[in-house]
Amino acid sequence: MFGTGPVEPKATVMVVDDEAAVRRVLVMRLQLAGYRVICAEDGEEALSLFHQEQPDLVVLDVMLPKLDGFAVCRRLRAESCVPIIFLSALDAIAERVSGLDLGADDYLPKPFSPKELEARIATILRRVGRGSASTEPREVQSGSGVLRVGDLVVDTNRRQVTSDGERIGLTYTEFSLLELLFREPGRVVPRAEILEQLWGYPPRRAADLRVVDVYVARLRGKLEPDPRNPELILTVRGTGYASQRMAESGLAANA
Repeated sequence: MFGTGPVEPKATVMVVDDEAAVRRVLVMRLQLAGYRVICAEDGEEALSLFHQEQPDLVVLDVMLPKLDGFAVCRRLRAESCVPIIFLSALDAIAERVSGLDLGADDYLPKPFSPKELEARIATILRRVGRGSASTEPREVQSGSGVLRVGDLVVDTNRRQVTSDGERIGLTYTEFSLLELLFREPGRVVPRAEILEQLWGYPPRRAADLRVVDVYVARLRGKLEPDPRNPELILTVRGTGYASQRMAESGLAANA
């Protein structure tokens, strides 16, 4: 079941799909890429195997027996920040948005190229690192420090956000989006640039950019007092998004 390859230490990828042919292809390709691969055939088995193995990333089909992919994603997000890539034979934008709304990190319609899936897995794992199943924040050294705007405090070193002293739970992708938008406060960041920076691929279809819109909406829902009238993350119609200017903590204290 487990292959050997160039990735050391190996990241564990869980593939959840009820089609045996899909599982065989993905196991072979991902093992050759150096990943440790575990498989589940239905939603209930996926949850059980997840708790046993704590994989670093989940590739999750939408149409599953016993418990569909959306239900599995909802259960996983209640306890974990593990990256999730949805697979689905249905390429409807509404379905894609539904999956992303539940906290999935990416969405790939069937039929798909295994090579493209490998690239997306590699991009996500490079961004989040191993141990993504943990709900605890990972310590990273990159980042400029602590940023403040009003009662909102963004700690880019610990990748934590608090408001009025209470921590706001962001997924790794949500925080990466926040960090990208506030890296150069006030700069308009095109949606295509956000997609390439965070998801690692350029938009090929108009629906690809919906990934960005959904994540901006999720971020606003967690950070903005009134998400329908955002003050922190502003829409630049036809282009992308821009952040409000935030002050470095040291400057804010002297203001």
